[in-house]
Amino acid sequence: MQAHYNVFCPPRESILENLRNLPVGAEILVAKNDRIVGFAAFSGIFPGPGLQPGLFLKELFVSKSQRRTGIGKQLIKALGALCLERGFSRIDWTADCNDAQLLDFYDSLGASRMQDKLFYRVDGHALKKMTSETN
Repeated sequence: MQAHYNVFCPPRESILENLRNLPVGAEILVAKNDRIVGFAAFSGIFPGPGLQPGLFLKELFVSKSQRRTGIGKQLIKALGALCLERGFSRIDWTADCNDAQLLDFYDSLGASRMQDKLFYRVDGHALKKMTSETN
């Protein structure tokens, strides 16, 4: 996944340590054959419409060699089943607005694009600065 996004990949042991110590509420569905070929990382969220819980899909990833084989759809369907099983009302996620193939995939699932939402992030220096400022 890190290669796909052209970002730094930590050493294997560091990755395994992070997987052993997932934050409370973080979960991962894994698709595999003889090796891991995809995953969906998600967390429970609250509130949603009608003060109902939901799921937030943080990452859906399928290895390049396995794309367009149905694995992504299987992962989303499994996440949907889990959502319904838990009595949750919805699944939310973000998507790269410049990836037309990805957007077509999500559209094909019957998902609605939420044009009235904007995704924000605070990290790195801005996160440290924000938390150290006094009001």
